[in-house]
Amino acid sequence: MHAAFHWRVPEYFNIATACCDSWAKGDPDRLAIIHVLADGGVQNWTYGQIKDASDRFANVLKSAGVGRGDRVAVLLAQCPEVLITHFAAMKLGAVVLPLFTLFGTDALRYRLSDSGAKVVISDAGNIEKLSNLAGELPDLTTIFSIGGAADPVRGFWPDIGRASPHLTPVKTRADDPAVLIYTSGTTGPPKGVVHGHRFLLGHLPAIECHHEGFPKPGDVGWTPADWAWIGGLMDMAMPCLYFGVPLVSHRMRRFDPDGAFALIKRHNARNLFLPPTALKLMRQAVVPGGLNIRSISSGGESLGADLLDWGREELGAPINEIYGQTECNLVLSSCAGSMDVCPGSMGRAIPGFDVEIIDGNGAPLPAGEMGEIAIKSPNPGMFLRYLNRPEDTAAKYVNGWLKTGDLGVRDEDGYFTFAARGDDVITSAGYRIGPSEIENCLTSHPDVVMAAAIGVADPVRTQIVQAYVVLRDGADWAGLEEKLIALVRQKISPHVAPKRIEPIAAMPMTATGKIMRRVLRDDQMAG
Repeated sequence: MHAAFHWRVPEYFNIATACCDSWAKGDPDRLAIIHVLADGGVQNWTYGQIKDASDRFANVLKSAGVGRGDRVAVLLAQCPEVLITHFAAMKLGAVVLPLFTLFGTDALRYRLSDSGAKVVISDAGNIEKLSNLAGELPDLTTIFSIGGAADPVRGFWPDIGRASPHLTPVKTRADDPAVLIYTSGTTGPPKGVVHGHRFLLGHLPAIECHHEGFPKPGDVGWTPADWAWIGGLMDMAMPCLYFGVPLVSHRMRRFDPDGAFALIKRHNARNLFLPPTALKLMRQAVVPGGLNIRSISSGGESLGADLLDWGREELGAPINEIYGQTECNLVLSSCAGSMDVCPGSMGRAIPGFDVEIIDGNGAPLPAGEMGEIAIKSPNPGMFLRYLNRPEDTAAKYVNGWLKTGDLGVRDEDGYFTFAARGDDVITSAGYRIGPSEIENCLTSHPDVVMAAAIGVADPVRTQIVQAYVVLRDGADWAGLEEKLIALVRQKISPHVAPKRIEPIAAMPMTATGKIMRRVLRDDQMAG
C-alpha cells in the first residue's frame, strides 16, 4: 500500500466545496449530521441544508467585512453551527480559528489577540466572557451568538434568515490558509498552527486505513473529542462529511461512559474516534448489548495490550492506534484489517508519509535506537507555518525532516513505539526510560484507571522513577503499591520499576486528554 501510493493534490481545492457543496449539488437530501440535543431530541441535517445555511452565513460574514485571510473564531461545542461557520468562512477564503469552550479568559485573550481574529461565533454561555474581552482586542469587530443576542452582539440565526442564499465561493488554492489551530501548550506557550485546505487530503489515507476500508455502507461516525481540536475535527468530523458518512454531533459537558454507550447504541455509530481517557473510563462501565461498532481509533497516549484486548472482546472491534500532532496529523497507524498488530506500538507509517527516527542532526537512526520521531517534508498533511513565529517554524525542521519533539523507536519491521515527549524521558543509572511502557503496565492492573510516570532527581542514579495512579472507585490502596511495583518488575524490567507510587484523585490533563507529566514534576519539586 505504501509503495503504490501517490498523492493527487489539485492546484485548487476548498474544504467547504469538498465536504459540503459537492454533496449538496448531487444529493441535497443526503443525511450529513445527526445532532443530538441535551434532552435526547434529534435534529437531522442534510447536505442541502448545510449548504444553504453556510452560503447565507458567508454573505453575513462578507457584510461584516470578512474576506480572504481574515480569521473567524468559533467558540462552540459540537453542534451544526460549528461546521456551518467553518464552511461559510472557507467559502470566503477566510481562516477558521476553532476555540475550546472551556478556555478561560486568559486563554481566549491570548489566542484572539495573537490571531487577530475579526469575528467570533459563540453561544449564550460564553458571550459575557467575550464581551468583557472585546475592549482589549482591537481586531475583533463582531461577535455572533447562536442563542439569544442583544446589541452589539449579533444573532447568528436571525442574520442567516435575512441573508441572501446566493453565493459564489472564492477560488482557493490547495495551499491557501484554511484553519488555524493552537497547540495545547504542553511544551511552552501555545503556537498558532496554520494549515492549508490541502491538509484535509493529508488526513484521508489514515482515515481509510484505521477505519478499515472507510467508508462502507451503513457507516456512521462519532467522537466525544471536541471539534476545537485537530483530533475531533480532522480525525472524524471533516472526513465523515467528505466521504458522505453521517456524523453524530452531541455536546457532552462532562464525559459519561454510560451516556457514551447509550449514544453509540441509539444512533448506530459504527466508526469511533475515542481518546485514551474515554476508553479507560468506558472500560470501567457496563458494555450494553446490541452495539454495532465496526472500527475504533485512538491516539494521544499509548494504549496497553489489556485495553486493546478489551476493545476486541467487549466492543467487537479492534482499537487501531494513531499518531500525529497538530503540525502534521495522522502519520502512523495500526490497522488490524491489513497488518499484524503489535501491542504497545503505534503501527507503521501511513501510505503517503515517510516517517523515521532521527538523531539531533536529522540523520535516520538504525532500527532499535531511540531518537526523535520525524516526518519527511514536504507533505500535504503538513502545516504551512506557525503564525507570527518564523523562527519557530524554521526550528521545527532539520535536514528535510519535520521534528515532532516526541521520542520513539522503530523496529526492523517498521513498527514505531512511542517513548515520551522529549522532556518526559527519564534518565536513570545510564538508562533512558520512556514513561509509556510503565504506564501501560500499571493500567493493566484492574484497580488502576490511569497512570503517569516521571523522573525524580536522585544523587546516585540521576533520576528514579516515580509513578502516580488514579484508582477505580472502591479500590483498596493498602498493599497495592508493592503489588504494582512488582508488576512492573515482572512484566517489563526491574530497572524501570517505580521506586515510589502515589495515588491521586485526578490526573492533570490537557484539554485534548494528554497527561501533563510536567505538572506532576513541578508539584513533586515544589513538595
